[in-house]
Amino acid sequence: MTVTKTSEPTHIDKTAESQVEGEIREFVRRDIATFRRQPENESEVVANNIGTLLQRVAGTSVKEIDKLIVELQTLRDMLHSESTRVQREIVEFATLSQAAMQSTKIIAESLTHWKRVPDAPSMRED
Repeated sequence: MTVTKTSEPTHIDKTAESQVEGEIREFVRRDIATFRRQPENESEVVANNIGTLLQRVAGTSVKEIDKLIVELQTLRDMLHSESTRVQREIVEFATLSQAAMQSTKIIAESLTHWKRVPDAPSMRED
C-alpha cells in the first residue's frame, strides 16, 4: 500500500487563521467597550472619582512605604557591618590586653628576682 502526499494549498489555512484573528479582535473590542462605558449618573461619577483619588493616595503611600523599607534595609546592613567591626575590635583589644598582662607579669617576676640577689660588696678604697 502506497500513500502519496498531495500538496494542498495553504489558502484554506490562511483563511481560517484570518477568521480566528478577526473574531479575537471583535471580542477584545467588545470587552474594551464594556470597560470604557460612560457613567450613567452622578453618584457613579463621584464613586469613580473617589476610587481614582484613593488609588493615587494609596499609590503615594505605597511608594513612601517602599522607600522607608529600602532605607531601613540600608540601616540594617550598616548596623550589621558596624556590629561585626566592633566585635572584631573587642577581640583585638582583649588579645592586646592579655599580652600586656603577660608582659607585666614577666617584668614583675624579673624585679622580684633582682630583689633576692644579695647586694654586691662595694669597692672602697681605704
